[in-house]
Amino acid sequence: MGAWGKRLVGIAVAIVVLAVAALVGSAVHLLPQLRNPFATQTEEHSGPVLLQSIVELSRYEAASGSFQVVVDITTSSVLPSFLVGSDTMFIGVGTDNAYVDFSGLKGDAVQVSDDRLSATVTLAHAQLEPATLDVHESHVYAQQQGLFTRVNEFLSGNPNSQQALYELAQKQIQAAAAKSTLIADAERNTKAMLTGLLQSLGFKNITVNYADNPRGG
Repeated sequence: MGAWGKRLVGIAVAIVVLAVAALVGSAVHLLPQLRNPFATQTEEHSGPVLLQSIVELSRYEAASGSFQVVVDITTSSVLPSFLVGSDTMFIGVGTDNAYVDFSGLKGDAVQVSDDRLSATVTLAHAQLEPATLDVHESHVYAQQQGLFTRVNEFLSGNPNSQQALYELAQKQIQAAAAKSTLIADAERNTKAMLTGLLQSLGFKNITVNYADNPRGG
């Protein structure tokens, strides 16, 4: 091998030695500007990041209920009932939904432990949406009217009487939903949803609390 061949071999060996030294130096942090190709990346789920993620959910439709109410309206007069007055029994069918609002959360509503294994979320209590009446399923079950009342409604059409029944039935459905377990079901379902979400992110201990005024800052 000639002199030029030996010189080329020497240069190649020097390049290999420098490359190996660079990788070793990076691994032991002697050369921090080079990324260790064998390093693993750990994602941290801090309180503010989690809080922002939950806020972006806006609100969670957590429970829905169907209700049937009986509306009984009686109108009377000093005249005999067979002449004036009416007795109407209306069956109102509708639904109501309960949701948990995330949009107003701020500050320390989400707290994360230093070891990133525990998380505590404080939410506002679930709320009810306005009840919805199903006008196709709702109907007059029974009705008795005096003679003069029937004649008067026939002549005037009285278009507001049915609307009044609808509004009263809707209010009663709303009241029935408030007395039901819909709120409790919504809070339980929301807790289960958030627990599953945080567990998928690596948290082991998750606490979900409800408060009238979640902590902010």
